Amino acid sequence: MEHEAGARRDLPTVVRGRATHLGDFTLNRRVLVTAALALPIGAIGAVAAWVLQMLIGLITNVVFYQRVETTLVAPGAAAHPAILILAAPVVGGLVVGLMARYGSEKIRGHGMPEAIEAIVMRRSRVEPRVAVLKPVSAAVSIGTGGPFGAEGPIIMTGGALGSILAQHLHLTADERKALMVGGAAAGMAATFNAPMASVLLAVELLLFEWRPRSFVPVVAAVAVATVVRAALLGGGPIFPVDALTTAPTPLTDLLCVGAGVIGGLLAVALTALVYLSEDGFMRLPIHWMWWPAIGGLVIGIGGLIEPRALGVGYDVIDELLTGRATLSLIVGILVVKALIWGLSLGSGTSGGVLAPIFMIGGAIGALEGHLFPAVGPGFWSIVGLAAVVGGVMRCPLTGVVFALELTRDWPALLPLLIASVSAYAVSALILRRSVLTERIARRGFHLSREYDVDPLAVLFIDEVMHASPATLRREDSLPLATPALAAVVPRRASCDQPAAARAPLQRLFPVLDGGGRLVGVAPRQSLVTPVPGAHTTGDVMIGTPVVVHADDTLREVASLFAQTAVSAAPVVARDDPGRLLGLVTVEQLLDGRLRDFAEEHHRERSLGLRSRRTREVVAGGAGRDASR
Repeated sequence: MEHEAGARRDLPTVVRGRATHLGDFTLNRRVLVTAALALPIGAIGAVAAWVLQMLIGLITNVVFYQRVETTLVAPGAAAHPAILILAAPVVGGLVVGLMARYGSEKIRGHGMPEAIEAIVMRRSRVEPRVAVLKPVSAAVSIGTGGPFGAEGPIIMTGGALGSILAQHLHLTADERKALMVGGAAAGMAATFNAPMASVLLAVELLLFEWRPRSFVPVVAAVAVATVVRAALLGGGPIFPVDALTTAPTPLTDLLCVGAGVIGGLLAVALTALVYLSEDGFMRLPIHWMWWPAIGGLVIGIGGLIEPRALGVGYDVIDELLTGRATLSLIVGILVVKALIWGLSLGSGTSGGVLAPIFMIGGAIGALEGHLFPAVGPGFWSIVGLAAVVGGVMRCPLTGVVFALELTRDWPALLPLLIASVSAYAVSALILRRSVLTERIARRGFHLSREYDVDPLAVLFIDEVMHASPATLRREDSLPLATPALAAVVPRRASCDQPAAARAPLQRLFPVLDGGGRLVGVAPRQSLVTPVPGAHTTGDVMIGTPVVVHADDTLREVASLFAQTAVSAAPVVARDDPGRLLGLVTVEQLLDGRLRDFAEEHHRERSLGLRSRRTREVVAGGAGRDASR
């Protein structure tokens, strides 16, 4: 069978003919409807991000400065009484715990795992109250000194807004997902004015696919959000720096590998800290409602040591990335910020991870800048930021583009790519799951973030089908003779088991008329134990069987089998449904994965010295081909 399939692949006319009904993408005009719906969602997401920032600014000003203003200000920008620094995060944590207990438990956490869980486990359905409670709880947590970012909550809020709109419309779960992720990415783009990084984050983290049907609506939402953001908050970079005037040297690029490894190890430590903290809180003999208040106490203690570790910390990130941070600030942020962020996040409070990662990554990079050769102001901080984002989030391209869009330091592209991917490799090799997916795994679910081409989507039925199945005539008498029922369906040989040992009995028999044309199928069970009154094959056959074509992909047929609840079907010519070409079974569809298995596990030397016998065989084959 494999030899026959190979021969068919050698015929270019067949290849051209059988692929004409297929395309690079499975896309229809519904994507235009989804993209049109994504436009207002992008605008709403941008407004939601603006409102959240105003709310954070309002609470911060009221709590720490006793004034009514909405401008974002750092809690540690001025001196405060120790009791205020200590008590404010505790009160904020208590309020968040009460909101989670009596409002919605979905507001707990940093937003991204909750968004992923809604997409994967709840078919992109989010409760409407989450759209209100999540940003309010995050504003309370951050505004009272929590060392978190606004991006995680705004991802959940924007996603909730997109989901709510989609739930009021007649849409599929995949279309709801596109709109939910579009809202989430729109909120992210509006928060950081980083449209490309927001799209990449959606692709690397939230969509779980790379398809035009979802990519186009997400980009539409992000584009609108970026335009609206410029009107509300301005269109410049969040952390502008002086771009490099000289290209990094090969030594700099090599040191970026080391910076990436350090960033990856730091990412592993931060992830472990978060979940060690979560494990510790779960052992407490009190209700989880009180955990954020305890986390707030940790924050307050850290604030007494390093007040500038409190809050979102955009001002500190700016100092780090522009090379203006002092060594004491760098060490204080690296130690205190990391500890209070990881320990308090494990309490289940509300707050994002990106801004703290930016700050911690910038701090480790700034520390490396005191040891590595000088390249430019803040260069190593930017490298450290990209590395830690790539290691913690497991989104290396997002880390690179985030660093570039936040600073507009485009000449640093290659060093950032080297550092981010190095950190990503270290993190992925050491930890099975990231800070974003571990929580989902602890709830009993599994996520795979590896995207590859399904082998069933590129193989055709004529490559696995049984080309010479046993057939019956409509007039054959029942019961059938034993030899007919002893027919088997050959399968591809696996790596450790020959095909003959694995060939199952044929359980579906094509039924032909006197002219050899297909008129139906007869299940094996109906032939072995025919119904009373059945005397011929025609009496038990199915006259309108499910049929497939030789140029169908294995995935198309697998979907058809699932929809029709069949496990075998005759293969017919696309232009002549009565002409039988073969028989395909579900086992043969699964055999299509053997090629993928072999490509992943079978090691061979494709080039190199060959034996004399091998060269003779190849030469002989070439001579025979030439003689033709």
